[in-house]
Amino acid sequence: MGWLFAVSNGMQARRSSAVFFALPPIAVGHLLAMGVALLPFALLSAYLERTREISLAAGFLLIGFGVYKLIDRRHPRLLARIGPSQLVFWSFLMATAHGAGLMLAPVYLGLCTAARDSSFGHPAIEQVVGSGVISTSLVASVHTLAMLLTAGLIAWLVYQYFGLRLLQRAWFNLDLLWVAFLIIVGATAVGMAW
Repeated sequence: MGWLFAVSNGMQARRSSAVFFALPPIAVGHLLAMGVALLPFALLSAYLERTREISLAAGFLLIGFGVYKLIDRRHPRLLARIGPSQLVFWSFLMATAHGAGLMLAPVYLGLCTAARDSSFGHPAIEQVVGSGVISTSLVASVHTLAMLLTAGLIAWLVYQYFGLRLLQRAWFNLDLLWVAFLIIVGATAVGMAW
């Protein structure tokens, strides 16, 4: 979601380099949010033999948060010039509110490897699951890099070619789609752990 602030920075500074200078603080905040959400799962799974209860809790948490966001659709709409430390804080809050870390919890908890004996299991995911804080950091870092590249590309394209008029005319609110995925992933986690 940080690409809009990157566009704003570029438009206010009137140079495309300002778009890219906004991205590292956004990535730091996003990474911190995932770390805060994933670290407890990493630490708990290191000490617990069974993760069934954690899987159920994570699934119900995803479902609950998805339902909450379906009911409460308020979204911050403030767009202003903000500094790097405020971008880190904003990115942390938004990534936490949007469940960036919670979305990765099913991967970390092994919900994606339930079909180990079938052809649906993925060897790379199986190696990551339950292998500690280092793998959690790696998962969060790879996710943050993907977010950074995507947000950077979107911000640069909007800044360089489309401008804010496109946003005013063709804005598509992804919150409903995001909420649906939260509920689906949560229900899948609960179903597989049950």
